[in-house]
Amino acid sequence: MPASLAAGSSVADRNGAAAGRSVVDESTAVELQTSTDGAGNDNGTLNAQRDAPVGGQAVLEGVMMRGVAHWAVAVRKPTAEQLEEDDRSVEEAAEGEIEVSTFPLTSSLQRHRVLRLPIVRGVVALGESMAIGFRALGISANAQLPPAEDGDEDGQGQEISGGVWAGTVIVALVLAIGLFFVIPVGLTSLIKGQLHSSVLFWVIEGLVRTAIFLGYMVLLSRLRDLRRVFEYHGAEHKTISCYEAGLPLTPVNAQRFTRLHPRCGTSFLLVVMIVAIFVFAPIGLPAWYWLVITRILGVPVIAGISFELIKFAGRNRRKRWVQIVMWPGLKLQLLTTREPDLDELAVAIAALEAVLALETPGELSAADLMGVEVVA
Repeated sequence: MPASLAAGSSVADRNGAAAGRSVVDESTAVELQTSTDGAGNDNGTLNAQRDAPVGGQAVLEGVMMRGVAHWAVAVRKPTAEQLEEDDRSVEEAAEGEIEVSTFPLTSSLQRHRVLRLPIVRGVVALGESMAIGFRALGISANAQLPPAEDGDEDGQGQEISGGVWAGTVIVALVLAIGLFFVIPVGLTSLIKGQLHSSVLFWVIEGLVRTAIFLGYMVLLSRLRDLRRVFEYHGAEHKTISCYEAGLPLTPVNAQRFTRLHPRCGTSFLLVVMIVAIFVFAPIGLPAWYWLVITRILGVPVIAGISFELIKFAGRNRRKRWVQIVMWPGLKLQLLTTREPDLDELAVAIAALEAVLALETPGELSAADLMGVEVVA
């Protein structure tokens, strides 16, 4: 049910300042921790020190946020003048109102006990997150298109069909499995005869897989067309951290938090690359086609194990050894996030407030939280 929040509303004005311009009040917040750079220097950002059942995803000119029983998409729409520009750049910021759409969320994890088993729950949760994520992307993409005009037969204007998005999901999954699992084992198999060791084989395959992944992430980070998506990704993390810290949700408050989050999908993907090395190790050196088959069939197992590790890191983020182990994944987020401006933070806050208007995660019972698995 969409609800438009005009620019200048209680969420934020066009300069990005929240109503009342409240600032961080650490005396009323849960414990905060100042984050540091690689040399241990204070960089002026804050980390929340608790985990809350909220997560999200950056979309086109917006943010999707999800809670326990609802999810919402907030999108900054282009103005009429921007829609009339034929050569509008994809990097150009939308300057119109914020449109928020909210939806109910019922996870199959809450309905079926067997799906809540360790590892299995991770596979289910990731599948549901992907479904919501692609639906949110479709909503945000359609929000950037011109509205319906007189004479449109269906009255919907220009929209990207569900079939197109379904095809996109299938192609994306095939390419991901092929690039990160089939190609590494195929390349390593070329020198299989010279290795004479299953241990050496899976080590080299793991290094090749990780190298391909890191190269892919670096390439993505250099695409100018994704710059604003990465800024909204940073806005999503900052907003969630601000909420986890127990502070008022305002752009000014959220801006002071780090744009890195231990439950981020970017960190999850790096964990996947590392976990895959150990999952495939016992398989040894069978024929090449068995190697390929095991890499494809092993993806759900690897995803499930990685999910458990990311959730554990989120719950135990205050432990020093967990921070050390998760440090590479956090630093990898520097490639997929950018510092957002106050306007972008206002959009992320609008999405989270839409969820919080319908539920209060901090006051939910154990029964309400049964089967809830959320990544940031």
